[in-house]
Amino acid sequence: MSNRQTIIETIVNFLQSIDILVVEKKLPEDTFLPGLSILGSSILMDPDQLKYPGDLLHEAGHIATTEAEKRTLIGTPEMDDDWPNDGEEIATLLWSYAAAHHLQLDLDIVFHPNGYKNESEWLIEQFTSKNYIGLPLLEWMSLCDKESFPRMKKWVR
Repeated sequence: MSNRQTIIETIVNFLQSIDILVVEKKLPEDTFLPGLSILGSSILMDPDQLKYPGDLLHEAGHIATTEAEKRTLIGTPEMDDDWPNDGEEIATLLWSYAAAHHLQLDLDIVFHPNGYKNESEWLIEQFTSKNYIGLPLLEWMSLCDKESFPRMKKWVR
């Protein structure tokens, strides 16, 4: 899958099917990821600024792996200052891999070279070698079973 608009539509349709809303909205230019922001269980997307469509899956992974009772706090001053913590970040990376696999997206769409602290190539190597860093966390969150990963039992915690 290579057409940018097709990739965005594929990801947005998937996210909406798992109750993660994607809302098109003009955003300020200083968002953490270009053209994206999270508010509660929704991703705010500015299509004019969105640089990397795969970032939609990463942001969705943050929503999906956050405890249900904390999800509404995402993007508000009430959310813990340390959110996402290192464990949640690792779970999000593997969730993003599982989602890319499910959608049959090239991994470099999600783990693009301009993100992931220059570790995108390493992450792709690990996941394609079935070194599923963070798998115990996704199991603990009841999202998957080790035996059937990258197939997920459910997508949202």
